[in-house]
Amino acid sequence: MSRRVVRQSKFRHVFGQAAKADQAYEDIRVSKVTWDSAFCAVNPKFLAIIVEAGGGGAFIVLPLAKTGRVDKNYPLVTGHTGPVLDIDWCPHNDNVIASASDDTTVMVWQIPDYTPVRNITEPVITLEGHSKRVGILSWHPTARNVLLSAGGDNVIIVWNVGTGEVLLSLDDIHPDVIHSVCWNSNGSLLATTCKDKTLRIIDPRKSQVVAERARPHEGARPLRAVFTADGKLLSTGFSRMSERQLALWDPNNFEEPVALQEMDTSNGVLLPFYDPDSSIVYLCGKGDSSIRYFEITEEPPFVHYLNTFSSKEPQRGMGFMPKRGLDVSKCEIARFYKLHERKCEPIVMTVPRKSDLFQDDLYPDTPGPEPALEADEWLSGQDADPVLISLKEGYVPPKHRELRVTKRNILDVRPPAITLTPSPASCSLPWSRLSSTCQQQHTLETLLEEIKALRERVQAQEERITALENMLCEVVDGTD
Repeated sequence: MSRRVVRQSKFRHVFGQAAKADQAYEDIRVSKVTWDSAFCAVNPKFLAIIVEAGGGGAFIVLPLAKTGRVDKNYPLVTGHTGPVLDIDWCPHNDNVIASASDDTTVMVWQIPDYTPVRNITEPVITLEGHSKRVGILSWHPTARNVLLSAGGDNVIIVWNVGTGEVLLSLDDIHPDVIHSVCWNSNGSLLATTCKDKTLRIIDPRKSQVVAERARPHEGARPLRAVFTADGKLLSTGFSRMSERQLALWDPNNFEEPVALQEMDTSNGVLLPFYDPDSSIVYLCGKGDSSIRYFEITEEPPFVHYLNTFSSKEPQRGMGFMPKRGLDVSKCEIARFYKLHERKCEPIVMTVPRKSDLFQDDLYPDTPGPEPALEADEWLSGQDADPVLISLKEGYVPPKHRELRVTKRNILDVRPPAITLTPSPASCSLPWSRLSSTCQQQHTLETLLEEIKALRERVQAQEERITALENMLCEVVDGTD
């Protein structure tokens, strides 16, 4: 009698667990817009959720620690005149988020570390270039300030957020509405799916389709695609009989899928979340109450079903935490933020381990917040892999950095005249450090002036209050 050999994998026993009730975010009016985006974005600092708002579009940004019931008057990020359709945190600055809207604009926001007193209404920059609603956003994984947007006008625009300029516009590749866009690991290629049922791999800097596959899934419902760590493609779609499918493709041979998994019959579009460190893909269907996850390997059958996390309530959307935001001491390998109708519930995926030591095999070095390239370098043809960090000591976020937008004046081609009178101590400093020192000196002087003005204002108010109190005492004495 032959014994079945069980496949060896450290992720075979991954299990999901919903957070306790006091760890959820309650009383949030999640957006009811019919759009197939995640409606939620999360990073190691903040949770952002697209919400219902009258007279335009809005989303709420909460510090991760602010769990429990959210005050109905909690400040929102408002500024769009139409519903917000997608949001995405910048991978290189945890205080910067981009939002796309039905009003055809993309806005980039600076979120302060403190809780604002009133709604945030002024974006750092507004990007205008689409002629119809913008429904997809994706930051470049390795280049600073490079943001991609895709709209209902079938156009993909790549922006330099630092200058507000259009770097690239891909306007003659897609004949119909774009359903999804994904960068590969170093940002040299794009994978797109479209209403014309075609899966494309695009070199954006050459505006060329490198490879394409018509009807990777036979069904009529929208497709989604993401790159794997080794350059293959994972696509989700529907069969002709409306069965939901997961397929693995080799771009060098697009004729047949490397592997194909059929799941269930449902109308909900599957949102794939891929973790390159563990090669696990998590499938979250809109309207489902479950998360399925599969491990992708290099040997047949390539796609291995691991497990399903099930709950009672359907999900309206889903946020996926970057690896550097996880709790490595609890062997946490993924964390989702599941949107209900009125709340957001964290779901933690862990690998059971008895040891309290750092698990090197679960946590290889992962992409950190430092960009590998500048926008101009990437546009000129350079590619670079993400700058990796170790999670051994637990990730410590960098100090708050501000997004600065530099608007160039194309009429002024002369270099600006700079007059500096360096002190003797600073004469030996390199130019970059000298410039930085002067900026810091200027900032310090500005702050000191503001503090002085505030002090004078407070003193004047105190004198006014004292005078009013004296008048009140005189009135009271006269009455007696």
